[in-house]
Amino acid sequence: MGAADAVPGVSGGTIALLLGIYEELVTTIGNINLSLFKELKKNGFYSFWKKLNGNFLLSLSIGIGISLITFIKLTVDLFDKYPILIWSFFLGLILATIYVIFKLIKSWNYINIIFVLIAIFISFYLGEMDKMDSTNIKLIYILISGIIAASAMIIPGISGGLILLILGLYDTMLNAVYNLEIDKIVIFSLGAIIGLLSFSKIIKWMLSKNSSLTYSILLGFVIGSIPKLWPWKSKILLDDGKELEQNILPSSYIGEDYLFYSIILILIGFLLIFSIEKIQKLNN
Repeated sequence: MGAADAVPGVSGGTIALLLGIYEELVTTIGNINLSLFKELKKNGFYSFWKKLNGNFLLSLSIGIGISLITFIKLTVDLFDKYPILIWSFFLGLILATIYVIFKLIKSWNYINIIFVLIAIFISFYLGEMDKMDSTNIKLIYILISGIIAASAMIIPGISGGLILLILGLYDTMLNAVYNLEIDKIVIFSLGAIIGLLSFSKIIKWMLSKNSSLTYSILLGFVIGSIPKLWPWKSKILLDDGKELEQNILPSSYIGEDYLFYSIILILIGFLLIFSIEKIQKLNN
């Protein structure tokens, strides 16, 4: 999840969903409230930790932290040298996620289809938005961006990294983690905690009321993220000096298209998730 959230276009929520921990994640975060601290005072740390689902949160947080720090140091070189191959692997993961979410939808009707289409549009629109100017960023802006990005991170298909890119904060936070700028990291983390605690309660409520409709919305978000992950792109210089990035066919790509290796990596990404899902079924 940490590696996914470091990449614009890939959602940590998607990874949680395809690894089978999404509902536990949303439920655990959604259950965090002041009553937990009353439990700590009344019945002690063990009871508090158990109600918090502390082992799950601690192991997940450590994993995300380690992954973010290590992956951010690799991401610049990887995407600079092998962008087509890296995006191909992620595309395979996303295609497998669509398969996994589709199977979670127990019933279909016209309302589900409408919400799938709406979610596809929202996800696609976010991917096409222009980036904001990143100059003169203040800590309050980092806090607000943390709230928005964390809310996005928990939704499969909407990338927290992409939201930061749109908000003009991606490079700033990438450098902050790389250079260990504590003030920016702490303020962003505070915003992320606020966003996660508030938005997870909404997702938890939606899943409890109508899981099929909720997963239909999540399916739309994931489908809508596919254009952002498409490996073969070209850049067009507009009259106003801005660059427009558009998806193209491998045959139209200028340079080595790595088509054979890309297909292999797409299949590896898909089969990886397919295998994990089958193993989970056997364990359950």
